[in-house]
Amino acid sequence: MKYSLFIGRWQPWHDGHRWLIDQQLNKGKNVWLAIRNVPTDKNNPFTPKQVLDNLTKELIDLIQEGRIMISIIPDIDSVNYGRGVGYEIIEHVPPTEINEISATKIREQLRNEGKL
Repeated sequence: MKYSLFIGRWQPWHDGHRWLIDQQLNKGKNVWLAIRNVPTDKNNPFTPKQVLDNLTKELIDLIQEGRIMISIIPDIDSVNYGRGVGYEIIEHVPPTEINEISATKIREQLRNEGKL
């Protein structure tokens, strides 16, 4: 079974992330969410395990259907490929309202509300 791979921190999961993966899910593709194993800090308030738990809670139905799988991967420096590798590199350009979603602003709001 093939998957469309999305690599990210997902700190926190938001509607922009959902829009992004929906681009492939809506084409009938399966999605693999790879969580970068980054240390916690101001921009990464959640541990990779907490992110995994959050994504699992948010996407449980799709996980149970086998449409989404999630795993923690080592932090990466770059994504590399050679010619004729058997898969596509696809950029999804979001509409303005999705592009304006900011995880930084969401984290700031969560801090202001005492949730972080």
